[in-house]
Amino acid sequence: MKCILKGVRLSFPNLFQASSVNGSEPRFAANFLIEPNSENAKAVETAIAQATKDKWGAKADLELKKLSASDRTCLHDGNLKDYDGYEGNLYLSASNSVKPLVLDKDAKTHLDSSDGRPYAGCYVNAIVDIWVQDNNFGKRINASLRGVQFVKDGDAFSGGGAATEDEFADLAVPDSDADEDFSDLI
Repeated sequence: MKCILKGVRLSFPNLFQASSVNGSEPRFAANFLIEPNSENAKAVETAIAQATKDKWGAKADLELKKLSASDRTCLHDGNLKDYDGYEGNLYLSASNSVKPLVLDKDAKTHLDSSDGRPYAGCYVNAIVDIWVQDNNFGKRINASLRGVQFVKDGDAFSGGGAATEDEFADLAVPDSDADEDFSDLI
């Protein structure tokens, strides 16, 4: 079930190189912060309900209630996490073994890691597929990450970004001052 998120904040983006968590298959992944009761939240909830109904029919409501109670859906309560931006929001976690399409505002320019965007804290549009897992690995409602479009800058979440030149002191000194103590710069 395709779901389009519009103008959501990006968190924990792993869009350009797949990585492995706890020895699992390498995947591309991201979390998307969603305001409760927003159009985005309603779109995700509708997609989850439809995917569940398509899979389990008359038992869909019961199965979804059980999965939600055990936090086995792709839509989570952000208040349960101690991360920047999560409080008061929902978040959708999505991943894929296939590299997602990552575009700039113009929807034509492909972005890569050297572009510096998208980054954790910026606003994006995202396309995910909501699907039901019901196999020997268990029951879950998952989201496959298909694509991300950079929309606009936002306050970067802590821990991200590279340092700039003006954050460093100029340590170029003449040879005669080579014995000077620089411990106050550390």
